[in-house]
Amino acid sequence: MCMIESGGNKKFENFRRIVKALHCPTRWLIIDCLKDCEKSTKEILDCLIEKNEAVSSSGLYYHLSELKNAGIIEIAGYIEQKGAPQKVWRLKVRKVEIPLLDEVKE
Repeated sequence: MCMIESGGNKKFENFRRIVKALHCPTRWLIIDCLKDCEKSTKEILDCLIEKNEAVSSSGLYYHLSELKNAGIIEIAGYIEQKGAPQKVWRLKVRKVEIPLLDEVKE
């Protein structure tokens, strides 16, 4: 039996964070909504509704936060409006690579 020690292993923690962020189908739909251009939080919500995804505003903020924490999306800017400014989101990466072994330097 192989035991994996995860304590202090940054590569394992990054992998865990990405897998956690991508385990939810709603988050894949969010990524799909952002594939062509930046979108505001409201535009993402509208896009999800068009895809028949039932999500509340607070639920959407949670999903966006998880994707941001995993380094998959980022805040591109803000739209000033009455009250709090609205965030504009974009994909930070279009591809996720997970190296299984460290590079060997000769």
